[in-house]
Amino acid sequence: MVNRREFLGAMSVPAASTIALAAGFRISAPGLARASEALDDLSRRGGSAENAVCDENLWFQLSQAFTVDRSLVNLNNGGVSPSPRIVQEAMKRHLDYSNTAPPYTMWRVLEPQREAVRQRFAAIFGCDAEEIAFTRNASESLQICQFGMDLEKGDEILTTNQDYPRMITTFEQRERREGIVLKQFSIPVPAEDPNEIVSLFEKHITPKTKVILMCHVINLTGQILPVREVVAMARGHGVPVIVDGAHALAHLEFKLSDLDCDYYGASLHKWLFAPHGTGMLYVRRERIGDLWPLMAAAEKMDDDIRKFEEIGTHPAANYLAIGEALTFHQGIGAARKQARLTYLRDYWARRLLEHEGVRLHTSLKPGFACGIATVEIEGIDSGKINGWLWKEHRILTTSIKHDEFEGIRVSPSVYTTLGELDRFCDAMEFVLRNGLPT
Repeated sequence: MVNRREFLGAMSVPAASTIALAAGFRISAPGLARASEALDDLSRRGGSAENAVCDENLWFQLSQAFTVDRSLVNLNNGGVSPSPRIVQEAMKRHLDYSNTAPPYTMWRVLEPQREAVRQRFAAIFGCDAEEIAFTRNASESLQICQFGMDLEKGDEILTTNQDYPRMITTFEQRERREGIVLKQFSIPVPAEDPNEIVSLFEKHITPKTKVILMCHVINLTGQILPVREVVAMARGHGVPVIVDGAHALAHLEFKLSDLDCDYYGASLHKWLFAPHGTGMLYVRRERIGDLWPLMAAAEKMDDDIRKFEEIGTHPAANYLAIGEALTFHQGIGAARKQARLTYLRDYWARRLLEHEGVRLHTSLKPGFACGIATVEIEGIDSGKINGWLWKEHRILTTSIKHDEFEGIRVSPSVYTTLGELDRFCDAMEFVLRNGLPT
């Protein structure tokens, strides 16, 4: 349990209210000081992460750190999330400074500071700083792995038919260009038996299987897959695993060391609330040398994780502001954040499940999903519901269309209020009672 002192320590005490900077800028982060007071009160009452989830005063105060538009209801935070004000202002500050004399300020002053952010990131998420590269998003991170592995004609890639479309497209391009073979298989929806998932992966391994691609959290339904168990099984067959962590990092409480994987890619502009266009790639140290970067790097960098960051001129501001996002994440606390996101999911999902004709494609059992869930109103096209929710109610959701299921994906965030979830449920219940207006 984080108390007021620990919260302010994580946020840096001045940052919780107002910081006067040598460069003449001032950063205010409304809500952080008030949130810390709410945390302190919760601590005095003996609150745990579980008790914190329904303390609406705490989460209301914390929500004031964001600059979100309350004229709409954003339930698509799984796509891309808003950043707290403190992150936005840090990025703007770095960008303004960069523009004073970029060859000096951006390249010589700000760029070296990336190393401190790299070290903090590695410490928080449990790995070596020399195993972390900062990228622009999960797709870039994963494509570094997908394109960077040496494969030959006939080599097989194994994944499920629920992996992210861009990653499937990446291997399909290698299929067309190089003659490799992409093999996909179905998994249950929802999947509530980790051993079954491991067995399905193992069942489809052949002597030609050279790599496995798997999601940590499936974007379609929020399903959590047993990464560590699949990695261990695949390692026994000599098959490396690329893990898509786009929806898991800073959403679930875990360390990269817990997974024991070789490759892990994620976007940081989703659940970490970092600036848009930031991502990370983890490569186990002994695997770095064998993985080619997307853009050429000098031979002397073969064993350096930074070879994956060789993309030419790029902004320093986005990556340095990851530091503020890390601080904000620590201030909330990973366990408390996961518990709150699960609570918000259950709040709307259990209400809708009281109605006939509602089908949830996401497990509500502990450990199988967190803040993302996908719901279907049977007999009504989910794409049309998605469009109607936006047009008539200004509620943002995502329409999911898969060969085996469909639905509306709902992904609230820590700033989402129960009143906003009630608005969503009211609209869905209208459709359940009356059908979709024509």
